[in-house]
Amino acid sequence: MVLWRRRLMGLGGISPVAQFLMAQKNEVQTAADSVKGDNTAKRMVSDFQDKAPSITTAKQLMSNYSANQVVLKAYNLSSLSGQQAVEKALLTQDPTSSSSLAQTSRNASWLAFADAFASMGAGHGTASATPFTSDMMASTVSAYEQRQYETSDAQQKNGVGDALYFTRRMQSGKIKTVDDLMADPTLLRVAEVVSGYDPDQFGALDFDQQKRIISNKVDMKTFSQPENVQRYAERYLTQLQIHPSYNSDDKPASMIDLFGGDDGGDGILALFGGSGDGGTSSSGLF
Repeated sequence: MVLWRRRLMGLGGISPVAQFLMAQKNEVQTAADSVKGDNTAKRMVSDFQDKAPSITTAKQLMSNYSANQVVLKAYNLSSLSGQQAVEKALLTQDPTSSSSLAQTSRNASWLAFADAFASMGAGHGTASATPFTSDMMASTVSAYEQRQYETSDAQQKNGVGDALYFTRRMQSGKIKTVDDLMADPTLLRVAEVVSGYDPDQFGALDFDQQKRIISNKVDMKTFSQPENVQRYAERYLTQLQIHPSYNSDDKPASMIDLFGGDDGGDGILALFGGSGDGGTSSSGLF
């Protein structure tokens, strides 16, 4: 009984669930304060705020390391920094087109990213005016700060960061299908753990097997109620306390990994019938 209680308690005798509930109360401000104490993150935000107002093309965004990293992390798509052909396709194709990667992938995260830069996509990578309005810059910085906070070592140690992200994302109402959930590696990880699976072992399964299991284990309709999302996140934290080995340093597979993509050339794009630039060679990004 004593061992059980210890497992369910976190740093300083406070359980991860209690830490999660406290962090939820004012995460936006806490995250902003956290970044102020992180010199690297603070410099990235400053550089983004300085450069973003003059960015009108996909090339300019992708060529500016700080600005691009801030934007990608804000959309929980940092993995795309190693898949530039994918990012280029999302920024240079009209997201409303049925043949665009954003549409054919059925990836909610990719579509949200492409929609945010639709003015670039509609102009094949060039917008008539910067998409970074003052409101967009503010929301991007806030989202970046939250992800920076949620993915910090302190918040990842016991799963609190993932629980915060899961709750925020699922309560947005934008994740409606199993495909939407599986397109986001953090959401998928939470579902794996709550369903009783070790993420490392689950990641060894092929995509079809994973989807079949998650479809049988997760009722997406229940997430339409905010309180159900909250309880699910709390179950995730409890499961990690019972099975600490589930929370290893290994990160969950991204959608690119699940689809069998690699780090070179078009990779995953071949699965959607084209290359990063709509059919032309990808030997050069631009």
